[in-house]
Amino acid sequence: MQITMLKAKLHRPTVTRSELGYEGSCAIDSAILDLSGILEYEQIQIYNINNGARFSTYAIRAEAGSGVFSVNGAAARLACPGDLIIVCAYALLTAQEAEHHKPALIYFNEKNEVVRSATAIPVQLA
Repeated sequence: MQITMLKAKLHRPTVTRSELGYEGSCAIDSAILDLSGILEYEQIQIYNINNGARFSTYAIRAEAGSGVFSVNGAAARLACPGDLIIVCAYALLTAQEAEHHKPALIYFNEKNEVVRSATAIPVQLA
């Protein structure tokens, strides 16, 4: 059996650009991709906090240290500069692998600077 597990989550970065005429994808600061373990051309899900849009695309590299999160191609209609998003990548794991899996969770401030990272989300209280 294979289980789909969260591999990485980029929590609340701000969209810096949207390029409708670009070929497609989401350009993300290379240093952030490396930190999160998201590979170039890996499928990602983007959840737009501002408008509720949820869509799939793939990651491409932007200049390291730039803080760029550019939503490109048709997806540019679903996210605008200034929107807060969540970017997730998932992995298929065996049940045994899933028992010990820890996702990379990266948290951002309003300048797209990493403020902390973790491998677990706190338990939600009642």
